[in-house]
Amino acid sequence: MLRVLASVPWWRWAAVVALTAALGAALELVGVPSGVLFAGLVVGVAAALTGLVGTSPRGPGAVPRPAALAAQAVLGVLIGTLVQPSTLAGLAADWLPVLVITVLTLAVSVGAGLLLGRHRDVDLLTGCFALTAGGASGLVAIAAELHADQRLVAVVQYLRVLVITATLPLVLLATGVDTGGSGTGAGGPSGGGAPWWTGLVLVAVVGPLGTVLGRLSRVPAGSLLGPLVLAAVVGALGLSAGAQVPAALVHVSYGVIGLQAGVSFTRETVSVLRRVLPVALLLIVGVIVACAGLGVLLSALTGASALDGYLATTPGGIYAVLAASLSTGSDVTFVLAVQVLRLLVMLLAAPALSRGLAALARRRGG
Repeated sequence: MLRVLASVPWWRWAAVVALTAALGAALELVGVPSGVLFAGLVVGVAAALTGLVGTSPRGPGAVPRPAALAAQAVLGVLIGTLVQPSTLAGLAADWLPVLVITVLTLAVSVGAGLLLGRHRDVDLLTGCFALTAGGASGLVAIAAELHADQRLVAVVQYLRVLVITATLPLVLLATGVDTGGSGTGAGGPSGGGAPWWTGLVLVAVVGPLGTVLGRLSRVPAGSLLGPLVLAAVVGALGLSAGAQVPAALVHVSYGVIGLQAGVSFTRETVSVLRRVLPVALLLIVGVIVACAGLGVLLSALTGASALDGYLATTPGGIYAVLAASLSTGSDVTFVLAVQVLRLLVMLLAAPALSRGLAALARRRGG
């Protein structure tokens, strides 16, 4: 990494980082979900296409791998901290219908991804990862490692989150619910009031140890899944004492993940996106409508309100959904539990899905 950085004028990376930070701060200020990740993607694309970084022989061509792996580890710890016994315990009485709806939600999004994968510019794995419901930042972070096109996954996943976030106030308005002052924080739901430095300790211990365990277990995307599982275990055992990953560290990680996808763009990639995005947008709307139907079914099976069912099955935008749930007086514990369960199932199933689709592609090739 040092050799790569030494061969590049320092001001190039400094300019990219400064632009990402400025745009990210502006987007977060106006409530754009995961604004720093989007900023990193946009700045990275612009830098790559103008030759500042990326394909230019004068640029680094990619975010240094240690930085990308560290960002994955932070994100893994962040997701793992969402898994709290008190949250998942709220599903105890309704675990079977919730599990069935979770599987159906993932089946709907994977099915839409397979349809996208039939587009001549998209392979099956990239299509599935691009449209799989929930965990957008996690899937973007591990897409390249699982041999999907990280650039397409990043753009389509973020488009899905934007569509969900933009339509959420309209849905609440249609149901006669006041949207209140719902905002979206990059760091997720607020913690239990633990000092900020405990979050740093949690990341410093669980991140590296989880990464090592993930690598030793030879699990694909171990840099994210290892810290995720370890953070969940630490939280379940009550050892985290309510520690939360500091928001500033989350912002940095989101920026790195966005830049990782953005700086690999080429003009050919932009041309592909122009052809793919209309189809992707149509499929995104289809997934959202199908998940809304599953939300109605979940409401009927569990006795939850129709709004709780919709928010619980919304395919992405978890922090915007939780903010809306808080502002409307919905059952936040139920909504969070269903969303977290789907996110965990999706991320843990991603490596197996990658292997299965790769085997399918080989059989088709044969």
